[in-house]
Amino acid sequence: MGPILIGAIVTSVSALFYGGYKLNKRRNQRLLREALRKKYAPDLPPLISTQTSRIVIAADSSNSDGSPPVKRTKQIEELNEKEYDDWQGRDEQRDVNIMQLRLILEDIISELPELDEEHEEELTEEERIMNLDARAEWIVENEDNLDEHATFVETEMVGSGIIVEETPPDNDDLDQRLEREGGKTGAVQISLAWDDYNDLDLHLFCPSGERIYFNNKESECGGELDVDMNVKPVSNNAVENVVWTKNPPKGTYKVGVHFYKHHKKRRTKKTTKYRLRVSIFGKIQEYSGMIKYGSAIQMVTGFTIGTETDLSKKYGEFS
Repeated sequence: MGPILIGAIVTSVSALFYGGYKLNKRRNQRLLREALRKKYAPDLPPLISTQTSRIVIAADSSNSDGSPPVKRTKQIEELNEKEYDDWQGRDEQRDVNIMQLRLILEDIISELPELDEEHEEELTEEERIMNLDARAEWIVENEDNLDEHATFVETEMVGSGIIVEETPPDNDDLDQRLEREGGKTGAVQISLAWDDYNDLDLHLFCPSGERIYFNNKESECGGELDVDMNVKPVSNNAVENVVWTKNPPKGTYKVGVHFYKHHKKRRTKKTTKYRLRVSIFGKIQEYSGMIKYGSAIQMVTGFTIGTETDLSKKYGEFS
């Protein structure tokens, strides 16, 4: 057997082994992705495709409106096993952080009476003001700690939200909820929906370094939280909305969800499933997830508008 033949055999065997390795790696990645989807978004239908793309709008896009390139963050279901283990470790550190800072709401607002069954659909102006005042009192006492926790969460580069492959999914009523509450639409729009009486809060980390949330509803960079629900448990089909109606700043955005207050109305549980819609220049992606009362703010997803030269977090141009 000549050296050429031996070389050919070795090459063929190596190719077979490599092909098997790649096939097994793809299979394991799919199994991990399916397991994570069942864990964090059990209501989603079975996985349709193993292929994902982080490009929302390509750099060479021929969009007639001149939209800049957009790229989203990597999500947990796109991680390999080691990367996911590392992410879990960081997630546990965030939960420890929120406990150490004593940001789990148990005192001021929890002492306020819940609505009784006969009047649960009615909320007087006096009751509404009482709850808003209680939240204002809480944030005055805890704003520094909440800012510290949010800054810690913002360092996360992997989103916890599970990708919804069919966007919008069947029976999605998010548009109807936004219309009901007077939510605006715009060039960049992030909407959060959930189906119980708990109080979840959107936290939007902006390229300017600002954070839009219930205590900072309008940012200097043009973003606005225009719908904020369930300070008092008034709805079991709630929605919140942050929007840039035009000229969103270039740079990196991150979307956080915080389980602010557990309401006991109608035996509402301490785990809430949510849906998050991100609309960027008309391109829509939805995510699904769950959050437990007492856990850290979740960094659900993020995205970058513009090129590498636009990634500075300093407040700058908005176009």
